[in-house]
Amino acid sequence: MQSFRLPTEPLVVIQPSRKWNLLNLKDIWAYRELLFFLTWRDVKVRYKQTALGAAWAILQPLFMMLIFTIFFGRLAGVGSSGIPYPLFALGGLVPWTFFANAITASGNSLVGSAHLITKVYFPRLIVPAAAMLAGLVDFLLAFLLLCILMVYYRVTLTVQILFLPVLILLTALFSLGVGTWMSALNVKYRDVRFALPFLIQLWLFVSSVILPSSAIPPKWRWLLMLNPMSGIIEGYRSALFGLPFDWLALSIAAVLTLLVLLYAIYAFARVERSFADII
Repeated sequence: MQSFRLPTEPLVVIQPSRKWNLLNLKDIWAYRELLFFLTWRDVKVRYKQTALGAAWAILQPLFMMLIFTIFFGRLAGVGSSGIPYPLFALGGLVPWTFFANAITASGNSLVGSAHLITKVYFPRLIVPAAAMLAGLVDFLLAFLLLCILMVYYRVTLTVQILFLPVLILLTALFSLGVGTWMSALNVKYRDVRFALPFLIQLWLFVSSVILPSSAIPPKWRWLLMLNPMSGIIEGYRSALFGLPFDWLALSIAAVLTLLVLLYAIYAFARVERSFADII
C-alpha cells in the first residue's frame, strides 16, 4: 500500500506585491462582480428584519430637519441665505447623512467581513468601497424627499444644477477616503468603532449644515474651508437653489478630498497584508 506525504509548505502563497502600487485599478476591475455583490449585500442587510425598511433613509433626515427647523429656524432665528429654513436644513442634511452613514459603515466594514478576509484573497479596498456605494441608495431616497420639498416651495432650477454630479462625486470620494482610513485603523484599534459616532456628531456642527458660513465672523471663516464637507454642502445648496458658488471653498474642498483619499489608500496599503493576522 502506497503512502502519501503531505507537503510541509503550501504550494501557492497569495500575498500583495512587494512593489507597492497606490491603486491597482486593474485588480479592482477584475473583482468588480464581488464589489457589486458586497454592495448589494450591504443594502439588503441594512434594513433586514426592520418594520419600516428603506423608509429609514427618508425618516432620518426628515426628523433631523424638523428638529433643526424648530430649534434653530424658529426659536434661535438662524439665517438661511434667503431660503426657507426647512429647505435650507434638508439641503445640508441629505449629503451630510450620506457622508456620516458611509464613513460609519466603511469604518466597520473590515471587522464585519472578517470571515471573508481570513479565507480568500481579493483586493481589501473593495470592502469599504462597497459600504460607501451602498450608502448611495439611501442618498437617492433622501434626495427624493428633498425634491418634493423643492416642489412644495416652488424652487426654480438654474443651470447650476449641472454641477450636482460633481458634488455627489466629491462627497463619495471624501467618504471613501475617510471611511477607508477609519476601516484600517479599526482593525488594529477597536476604539475607533466607539469614537467614530462621537466624532461624526461633532463634525456635524462645523460643516455648514445648521447655519451658513456667512453667519461666521470673517476672521474665523477660513477655518471652515479646512473642512471639505462645509464647502461641499454649501455647493449643494448653490447648485439646487441657485445661490452663488464659493469657488475658493469648493476648490480647497476638492484638493483636500484628493489628499485625504490618497493618504487613506496609502495607509490602507501599508497595513493590508496584516489584516488576516490581527482582525
